[in-house]
Amino acid sequence: MDLVCAGGAERVLIFGAMTKKFTGKSAFVTGASSGIGFAVAGLLDRSGANPLILFDRVEPVLRETCGHIRGAQLIAGHVADEVMWADAAPLLDELDLAVVNAGVTSSGLIDTLDFTEWRRVMSTNLDGAFLSIRAAMRAMKRHGRGGAIVVNASASGLKAEAGIAAYGASKAALLHLTRIAAKEGAAHGIRVNAIAPGGVKTPIWQQAESFRNLVEASGSEDAAFADLAKTATPLGRFATADEIAAQIAFLLSDDAATITGATLTSDGGYSA
Repeated sequence: MDLVCAGGAERVLIFGAMTKKFTGKSAFVTGASSGIGFAVAGLLDRSGANPLILFDRVEPVLRETCGHIRGAQLIAGHVADEVMWADAAPLLDELDLAVVNAGVTSSGLIDTLDFTEWRRVMSTNLDGAFLSIRAAMRAMKRHGRGGAIVVNASASGLKAEAGIAAYGASKAALLHLTRIAAKEGAAHGIRVNAIAPGGVKTPIWQQAESFRNLVEASGSEDAAFADLAKTATPLGRFATADEIAAQIAFLLSDDAATITGATLTSDGGYSA
């Protein structure tokens, strides 16, 4: 069964034809239950990665969406929980690939933003990413074969906009953490790169009342995304989760063997 979040039959056929480039590779994905993480988990599975260790916060959702992936080991918990990572360490002994994807969104002007909201965002987006990267690097150093890590950041970490202080700051810090991790990992054959998507068609948009209102006014989600993309990106379109997953897979693969400490900006020209 294909785990395709969006894209239709043509996208399924493209993924189905992919070579098993990750056969024999062990990988973990955080935030695997939906959106980009879900698409990455499916793509890694179809590309031969095994075992797959999939993390997300809500166990019933994780089991419902990813429980049928062959050989998948599911871990429910908050990525900022250091105890969870300590418990998971034995499962990562042969880790080759890591996708640091878990994140939360937020909005609010600085002078009205509650500190608890700031800390909520930093806890997942930055603390959780630090613990994820640390766990991956420790495992890769232990077995000595190196590996590849891709961090899902955001174009919001590259371009300032009003009303995204917590989210934008967390993603900007994450981009620099990626560069530092790449410097530290290089001597051990560990590559660390980031991807900075702009607008992506994922279920997280449904959490925003403004988007739900736009869907109602425009008549469909596709029309709402098209309206947003026209004003938000020079290219005039948002990415699908499958497209971002394919770009992440490139950074994980041997095709990117000399790329580390880089940020792949995939935002339709938004931050140009």
